[in-house]
Parts: sequence; C-alpha cells; structure tokens
Amino acid sequence: MAGSLSLLRRFYLVAYNWIVFAGWQFIYLIVISLSSQCFRFQVLFLALKTLKESGHEHVYSNIEKPLLLAQSAAFLEILHGIVGLVRSPISATLPQISSRLYVVWGILYSFPEVQTHPIVSSLVISWCITEIIRYSFFGTKEAFGSTPYWMLWLRYSTFLVLYPTGIASEIGMIYNALPYMKESELYSIRMPNKWNFSFDYFYFAFVVLAIYVPGIPHLYGYMLAQRKKTLAKSKKA
Repeated sequence: MAGSLSLLRRFYLVAYNWIVFAGWQFIYLIVISLSSQCFRFQVLFLALKTLKESGHEHVYSNIEKPLLLAQSAAFLEILHGIVGLVRSPISATLPQISSRLYVVWGILYSFPEVQTHPIVSSLVISWCITEIIRYSFFGTKEAFGSTPYWMLWLRYSTFLVLYPTGIASEIGMIYNALPYMKESELYSIRMPNKWNFSFDYFYFAFVVLAIYVPGIPHLYGYMLAQRKKTLAKSKKA
C-alpha cells in the first residue's frame, strides 16, 4: 500500500511540474514572439532589447489567459506543503505564491490601466525564466530521481538575479496601480452596510507593500542557505 501511494505521489508531482512548465514556456514564447518573428532563434538579451524598444504595450493582452492559469496553478503548491507531498516549508512557499497571486489577480487583472506598463515585460520574463527552470528541475528530479549538475546549478543560482528583478517588478506594478485603486474604489467596502464593516483596497495595498519589507530578506536568505547547502552536497557526491 505504501509503495503504491509513493508511486502515485511521484506520478502526480511529475505530471504537475511538467504541465506547469509547459504553461510557463508557452507564455515565454508568446512574449518573445512579440519582439521578433523568428523568436525561436532569439536569446534572452535580444528579447529584452526588443521589448524595451517596442511591443511592451501588447504583452499582457497576449498572455493574460495562460498567465492567469499558470500562476493560479501554483496555489496547489501550498496544498502540497500542507499535506506533505513536498518538503518545502510553508513559511517560504506561502508568501511567495500569495504575492504573485495578488499581483496577477489583484493588480494586473483588476486594473487594465497598468496592463500596458513596461514593467509588465520585466515581471513576466523574470517569472517565466524562474518557473521554466524550477518546474523542469523538479519534473526531472521526480521522474528520474536526480538531475544533471547544470540543471541543479541553474535552479539554485538564477534566483540571484531573477528574484530581485521579479520582486522589483511586483512592487512596481502595485505602486503604479495605486492611483487607479483610489479613484475607482474597486473592492473597497464603505459604511454603512448590513455587515457593519468597511474595507479600503487602496490602503490594503500599502499593507501588502509593507509585508515585502521583512519578506524580501527572509525569502532571499532562505534561498541563499538552500543554495549553499545543496551545491555543497552535490560537490561532495
């Protein structure tokens, strides 16, 4: 029985990681294709260059559905940690996924005014590269029991650059949405009402921004520690 459950767990995690990997890869290819008709032959720095010069206004509208789906699927990772399917601590998984879901649904989806901002491109590219590497790493590890060293190195090294760019982009998107939150009062609840309760989405955004202050060093420090431990262990092996 235990062996069957272990096999089922492994099959599920392999399928989950590769399916979400495919979703993020699809998003990345769409972003690159906006910059060049020959996107298959482009490397990242060319994509960044062309996105900077033209095309950023159309990035979100072209990737909205796959982005919402791929990022929302990450909610399952919180459940994976709660039920013990994976060893990742909830203290690291929950804030990272929650912040991304907030940016995707609470900012990008909710306020069309910010969807054409250039920061969308840096946000999506940072997320895409991070997730393509992460899901392919875990998909390979679950399927074969191990990964090549280059894949391990990418998994535990690219965050050194991509985490700061991704976090900066998230904060930038929230900041740029603040005027539209205040003007539209979207998701805000005013008194009087039958619940005798009020909520201001504009000020809630400041609470979210404040959470980033302790959250950034906590997550970055955790990932640095994981990198040191994992790469040291792989060298000994």
